[in-house]
Amino acid sequence: MKKWLIGLMALILTALPLSACTQNNVQKIRVAEVTRSIFYAPLYVAISKGFFKEEGLDLELTTAFGGDKTMTALLSGGADIALVGSETSIYVEAQGSKDPVINFAQLTQTDGTFLVARTKPDEFKWEDLKGSTFLGQRKGGMPQMAGEFVLKKNGIDPQKDLNLIQNIDFANVANAFASGTGDYVQLFEPTASLFEKEGKGHIVASFGTESGLVPYTTFMTKKSFIDEKGDAVQKFTNALQKAQTWVEDHSAKETAAAIEEFFEDTDPELIETVVNRYKEQGSFAQNGILDEAEWENLQTIMEEAGELPKHIDHRTLVNTSFAEKAAKQ
Repeated sequence: MKKWLIGLMALILTALPLSACTQNNVQKIRVAEVTRSIFYAPLYVAISKGFFKEEGLDLELTTAFGGDKTMTALLSGGADIALVGSETSIYVEAQGSKDPVINFAQLTQTDGTFLVARTKPDEFKWEDLKGSTFLGQRKGGMPQMAGEFVLKKNGIDPQKDLNLIQNIDFANVANAFASGTGDYVQLFEPTASLFEKEGKGHIVASFGTESGLVPYTTFMTKKSFIDEKGDAVQKFTNALQKAQTWVEDHSAKETAAAIEEFFEDTDPELIETVVNRYKEQGSFAQNGILDEAEWENLQTIMEEAGELPKHIDHRTLVNTSFAEKAAKQ
């Protein structure tokens, strides 16, 4: 056998164990997000900037399109980690789960919806809503609960002072308003800013600013996954922290450019507008630590809406150790 061939085979044999070792060191993590939203910008920054890869993680991201579907994916083993509202973990716990769903890293810390009026007022006052037709969000969901909490906070009884419409599917709420239904509507971005740009409505208030800090969207997993693969959870949280810091330190324009690939059908300028709006009102959490005050605010909002099945202690469904360690690093 020629010397060069022998040398090549030796090189291949030497490289194979190294390659296998490298592959074995990479951990695959399946993440189910409740929807695709600019509201989750730090997650996409972590992917586009390679922060998960730096931590030795191979991230598989799927969009479940709904809180119930996201939680089903997690509970059934179809996903390792879920990105969804923290209220879902409370619902699961209240049903007597033997494998609790643990919130380990917070992504957003305010409500992400805005109040859009059909007619632009000279000066907006919440009392203007009295007697109006209001297109709200699905009953039992966090947007609806936060929305009603804010209305009550401003002296409006949603059931008595408004013609409240809540029977329209989430995907069709914006279309219903655009077609002429309602005087006011509660919308997520980028639809709210797009409507304003097209003259279909006017953003007059932020439910996020009004409702205070709350664990609106959180990464969570089953306790059994933490027990078995806590190292992967730590690596995931480390990558997220890098992205949260990056978003905080960079402009809305730079963040928009970093996540543009995840929103191919959205105008880059609109992405920048939305990112800037969320940055200005502090919607993006600067770290993943879900503190007790935010957890209690969440349950207050749920209780006000009549949707809190039972009070759950912060220590029962929240593990801050991963986020605290990531923040220190």
